Amino acid sequence: MRVLVVEDERRMAAALRRGLSAEGFAVDLAHDGEEGLHLAGTGDYDVVVLDIMLPRLSGYNVCKRLRAQENWVPILMLSAKDGEYDLADGLDLGADDYLTKPFSYVVLVARLRALIRRGGRRRPAVLRSGDLTLDPAARLVTRGDTAVELTPREFGLLEFLMRRPGEVVSKAEILEHVWDTYDTDPNVVEVYVGYLRRKIDAPFGRASLQTVRGAGYRLTGDGG
Repeated sequence: MRVLVVEDERRMAAALRRGLSAEGFAVDLAHDGEEGLHLAGTGDYDVVVLDIMLPRLSGYNVCKRLRAQENWVPILMLSAKDGEYDLADGLDLGADDYLTKPFSYVVLVARLRALIRRGGRRRPAVLRSGDLTLDPAARLVTRGDTAVELTPREFGLLEFLMRRPGEVVSKAEILEHVWDTYDTDPNVVEVYVGYLRRKIDAPFGRASLQTVRGAGYRLTGDGG
């Protein structure tokens, strides 16, 4: 398995290379963000280990730019920063996992192998369906150039539907993933679908959020 390690602390980078090589990985090194972005964008890597605090281009920006290029190589972020907002920022920008320094090599290797097993699945940082966009990190929804104000529950429902474009999802699935329960009255889903339609479709003359009788709901892939 081929790994790219983007780490500006050269002793740490060398230690990572030695440790990962001993585990059977083929390891390339980059010591700044621009070099890491170039190598990750042109090389055929199974996983990238990416520090956050890098010269020339931060790890956050490297991750963001790779995802904008639709490069879905699995990314594990390494950082001395251990705040919950730092973790959230990295994951919202498209990273797959996060470890804080100091870390256990055993845990690092296990997480890298888990990421490799999952592979480079498409997981854009900003979701798009035609001219309808949803940015989970910024908590922002737009239709064209117009911002759409949503409640947290409406936002969660739209995000769930936009992550499954064109698929029919049942009320039960929506309750499980958006309400995190099966016990809520299923009719609440219908109510919130109505709220969403009045915000993302009706003002714009669209019909992107469809009811499939007896099955559930579907958000059209082209945004209506």
